Formats: sequence, structure tokens, C-alpha cells
Amino acid sequence: MTATAFWLAGRQATGETAFDVTSPWDGRTVGRVSVPTEAQVEEAVAAAHAVIDEFAATPAHVRAAALDHVSKRLAERTEEIAQLISAENGKPIKWARGEVGRAVSVFRFAAEEARRFNGGEAQRLDTDAGGTGRLGLTRRFPKGVVLGIAPFNFPLNLCAHKIAPAIAVGAPIILKPAPATPLSGLILGELLAETDLPAGSWSILPVTNDRMPALVQDERLPVISFTGSDKVGYAIQESVPRKHCTLELGGNGAAVVLGDWSSEEDLDWAATRIATFSNYQGGQSCISVQRVIADASVYDRLVAKVVTAVEAQGTGDPSDDSTDVGPLVSEDAAKRVEAWVDEAVNAGAGLLTGGKRDGATYAPTVLENLPADVTLACEEVFGPVLTLQKADGEADAFAKVNDSKFGLQAGVFTHDLQTAFRAHRALEVGGVIIGDVPSYRADQMPYGGAKQSGVGREGVRFAMDDYTYERVLVLTGLAL
Repeated sequence: MTATAFWLAGRQATGETAFDVTSPWDGRTVGRVSVPTEAQVEEAVAAAHAVIDEFAATPAHVRAAALDHVSKRLAERTEEIAQLISAENGKPIKWARGEVGRAVSVFRFAAEEARRFNGGEAQRLDTDAGGTGRLGLTRRFPKGVVLGIAPFNFPLNLCAHKIAPAIAVGAPIILKPAPATPLSGLILGELLAETDLPAGSWSILPVTNDRMPALVQDERLPVISFTGSDKVGYAIQESVPRKHCTLELGGNGAAVVLGDWSSEEDLDWAATRIATFSNYQGGQSCISVQRVIADASVYDRLVAKVVTAVEAQGTGDPSDDSTDVGPLVSEDAAKRVEAWVDEAVNAGAGLLTGGKRDGATYAPTVLENLPADVTLACEEVFGPVLTLQKADGEADAFAKVNDSKFGLQAGVFTHDLQTAFRAHRALEVGGVIIGDVPSYRADQMPYGGAKQSGVGREGVRFAMDDYTYERVLVLTGLAL
């Protein structure tokens, strides 16, 4: 099998070694990817550093046109790319198609933002006598080259969330896709190569994880945007304390069902959403539903509905349109989930459904009465596992949400507007979703967390702010 080339300073290149990409569903070889040599990595970094000034000065219409082009081409190739995502990731094809659609939007949003970003904000400075005749103009400029490090769970869209904002602000970017799923990210190189962006303004390098410390430490890459585990993310941040790091580090998303969400229709909706979004992507989403905290007045009815809805989730071949839940990214990942569930059950948790592994596939699982000291209660499971617990009213429910080292997003099922605002004030998370699960994300909204869920924000405009800094121009002697 011919190795897929990577993208070095805007052009295709191959290295001296390669690795296979295999399907987690059936183990077949999906592709073979060439690995850049040390010299090629150095060439990409040097090219990105050399083009900083040129790229920052590129007219907005050039950057916007390139982003529009990628958005359009992704839409044209939706089915092809969705099949690739499903093959290398194990994601059910219906979710893979949705991921391509989101990436289409990310590049479109970035094109729109590129056209209106950095227009400058004028400020009169003559509010004090010493500022008479002076006007301040604040604009934003790139901090430098961005090193984007993407995870495996959204192998196209989270690459898009690194690349698109960087291009929109004129910041060169070097993207490292996840070793398990590099093919989807490399597709973006094909589309970017069809644009008129300056050589050196982007590279996509499938560097192996063991070679990343040198890239992270390189002083020519002052901005790091990382999505992944908290352990790796904080290790990166601690190793480069003088760099700007955006870290999206996951969570253990809670869905709160309060007492006013009590009709049969209400509980059916909540159960369906909870079941779907505890298991979509095989539970391998930072905002999947891991915890359900339900008021005691609705708990028993909700539990029965959730178990029924979870058991209705169709598992199997991810290429089948009817499949809801495919395999995890690897058998080792499924074994880890199995170990955490077994630990919880042995410690006294009640297993209501699931709890079985078949290779890389783990059955959609529901537990209740989870002991507070087991791993599943403290960490992000990143698998199709859901836990249920009772709460004694709103305050107790919100306290249970906050009793976590993570704080990415939370969902609150309530009809009461005052409760919604109290939730927004009380919950220590980056986003509160009312009337739905924590798994809702619009790609243009600010996305990130509190506590150990990370620092900084994604969401196109907000990542653009993260990649840039304010620079003030003071004009003197003006007749204001």
C-alpha cells in the first residue's frame, strides 16, 4: 500500500518511514501514512516562522476566500470524507456525516470572521487633559506560529477548529493530527493546497507522539492549542510556562433533571437525549453524558425510561446507517472502560444494563449507586457508560454537579427561567445547556471549561482572540 503523503509548508512530501492506520471495528488496514523526518519537521517550522510577517499582512479577502474554498470542497466531498472518518475512527457513519457538516460550518464561520475581524476599536484619550488631541486605535495581531495538536475522537472537525481560526487571523499553523486517525486531517491539506495561501503558512505533520516534546519546546512556536487528556495537557503547559496554551481537556458531563421536568413527554425527551448522547461517538466525546443527577421526585420513572432508551441504541458495524454505537478507538480503550466498570460493580454499584465487552466494542452501560471513591466517579470515562444518582432538590443537584475536578459543560432539564439563571450562576462549568444534555455544541460559540477541563476557548471567533494580542496605536495632535 502506497503511503499517504503529509503536507510540508503547503506541498506534499514523504519521509523515510510510515505507519499503518487500522479500523477499530474489524482491524483492516485503512491506509498507510508517511512520517516526516526530523529534517522535514525543521523545514516546516522554519518555513512557518519565516512567513509570519507576510501571512499577517495577507489581505482579509485572500484568507477568507481560502476558507470559503475549503468549506465548499468539504461539502462537495461529504460522503467520501465521512466514510474515511468512519473507517479510521470507528464512528458510525451517520455521526461521521454530521462531523463533516460541522467542519463545513467551521470553515464558513472562519471566512465570515476573517472579513470583519481586526477592524480596530477607536478610543478617545482626551477624557483627561493629558490626552487632548489624542486617539487610541486598538487592533489585534497574531502572537506567532500556532502548534495545533488534535485528538482522535473528532479527527476532521477538531483539526478544523485548529486550522480555520489560525488562517482567519493570518497566523501560520503546524497541525499534528492524532496518530490513530491522521487521514481525515490530511484531507484538509488537499483542500488547502488548492488555495492561494502563502507557502509555509500551514503544514500538516503526522509526527509520532514520542517526538512531540521537541516541537512543544521549540521557541518559534509560541502558541499551543491542544485537545486531549488533562494529564497530557497540563504536562505540556508545565513544560512551556512562557508559551500561550489553549487546553481543552475534557470532562465528565452531567445532565440534571429537576422536579418540574415531570410529565411523561418531558421524561421521554430527557431519556432519549441522555441515551443518545451518553453513547454517541461510543461515548468518546468530552461533553458526552457521563452523569445523570435526577430529583428524587422523578428519579424512578426516569431510570426506567433511560434504561429502555439505552438498550434501544443499535450497536454494530459503523458503516451501517442503522448503527448508533460503534467500537471505541482501540481494544485497549475498551479494556480500560471494562476495568473501570468492573471496579465500580465490585465496589457496590448497581449494573442496570450493559457491562460487556467484545473486542474494541463496549456495550452501552448504565449504573446507579456509584461509590464516590471509584475511578468512574472521579475521571472521564470516554466510553459508552452512564451513571445515575438522586438529588434532593435543586441546590443538592447543583452541588453534585460541582463535586468534580472537571467543569466543561452541564445540561439542566427545567422549564423555569429563574432556575436556568440560577444554574448559570451556580454551576462551575464553561457552558450550561437548558432543556437538553451537556453534549450540545455550536461551533461558533465559546467552548471550553473551568477547573481541570482546561484553559482558553475554542469556537472560531474565540480561538481567533486566543491566537492574537491587542496592540494600541496612539495618534497625536488630532482635532477631535
